[in-house]
Amino acid sequence: MSSSLLFACTDSSTSPGLASPATAAPAIGVASTCDPNNGSLKLPAGFCARVFAEGVFNARQIAVTPHGDLYVAVDTVPNPGVRGGIVALRDANGDGRAEVRQFFGSTGGNGIAWRNGQLFFASETQVVRWDLPSGTLLPPQMETVVVAGLTGGGDHHRKTVVVDGSDNLFVNIGSATNSCQVVNRTDFSPGVDPCPELAVRAGVWRFSASGSGQVQSVAARYATELRNMNALAIDPGNGMLYGVQNGRDQLFDNWPNLYDAQDDALLPSEELFRIEAGKRYGWPYCYHDAQRQAKILSPEYGGNAIRVGRCETREKPLATYPAHWAPLSILFYTGTQFPTAYQGGLFIAFHGSRFDASQQPAGPGYIVAFVPWANGAPTGGYQTFADGLIGAGRTPLTARHRAVGLAQGPDGSLYISDDKGGFIWRVFYTGSGSTSP
Repeated sequence: MSSSLLFACTDSSTSPGLASPATAAPAIGVASTCDPNNGSLKLPAGFCARVFAEGVFNARQIAVTPHGDLYVAVDTVPNPGVRGGIVALRDANGDGRAEVRQFFGSTGGNGIAWRNGQLFFASETQVVRWDLPSGTLLPPQMETVVVAGLTGGGDHHRKTVVVDGSDNLFVNIGSATNSCQVVNRTDFSPGVDPCPELAVRAGVWRFSASGSGQVQSVAARYATELRNMNALAIDPGNGMLYGVQNGRDQLFDNWPNLYDAQDDALLPSEELFRIEAGKRYGWPYCYHDAQRQAKILSPEYGGNAIRVGRCETREKPLATYPAHWAPLSILFYTGTQFPTAYQGGLFIAFHGSRFDASQQPAGPGYIVAFVPWANGAPTGGYQTFADGLIGAGRTPLTARHRAVGLAQGPDGSLYISDDKGGFIWRVFYTGSGSTSP
């Protein structure tokens, strides 16, 4: 199905952002029939997958309601000609596929969240909210602007939105540049010190989820020195915010006197943080070196690939993952459909690296990973949970699928979105095979 056909057939809005509510109710039960070849996914023994929807191109983050309706934030890239907004998906007959597909919203975006009958959506410059009565697929009223005037543009314009149980709404605002150089991504260009971006970007901002008409301000900044924290979630065990950072690029490209091509593929780590109010996490002054297990001073700020300097005072990661894997979503699993070993654990959607697998011993990272978790921290290293997304491709341009969003269904199944191939998978446990990750 082409992207133009998808939106021509499914847009039932009578005006931007306003739609007639769907009348068909979602199915009570969901089919547990696996697709042949699991829809191209490679999963641990005992798990299988069913393609819940196809043709949802540029699908970014996703949210599922207690009724099992699934909402997809749709951007305008990487596939051209796709209308940005929100796709609402419903399995009306319980066969495990979305027969009902509707569209609403007037602009593209990345972040989406569901909380207590309300749907939140983050575009590049604002966060909006809709009230959705129980069982309603499309909002019966116009959206409420929760936050306006978010800083946009630059290298990292996409926003993630997370809502906790205390009316806090957290928004990631990524950096405009790679490393805050005088001239972005340029050989031997020094870093601006202090980095002026930190006043309005490269951090997480906190607002009121129930509020309206709020604007970005320094006072609303929750945590800083975070380059691009697309992958954010609340740990339900302690109510705290966690995220996995997209680390910097081009150490070798911009500083060939200090790094070689292999360093470029292996540095820096993608860092998992507990994100707390007022804390500083290091960007652009620092990056994490997995081999040295330390934060290292960036070359733009006087680093020599070894020196630690001011990075000694920055927050340390709880865990690290291979360079350039590009974490875009995390999810704390609270269901019971998966075996006990997975319950309470953390899933991470990695978009994948621009480097060839031959340059990265751990692979290029087109996977969904699982991390065992207890008491607010990882209890072990990551394991590959869903593989096979890259297909026969070897680069971001040739990959068949790229994972972006994660959401947990009311039955405990795991949904995965894909912005390259337009798939939404539902992964579930069939009760056979190993129960250990």
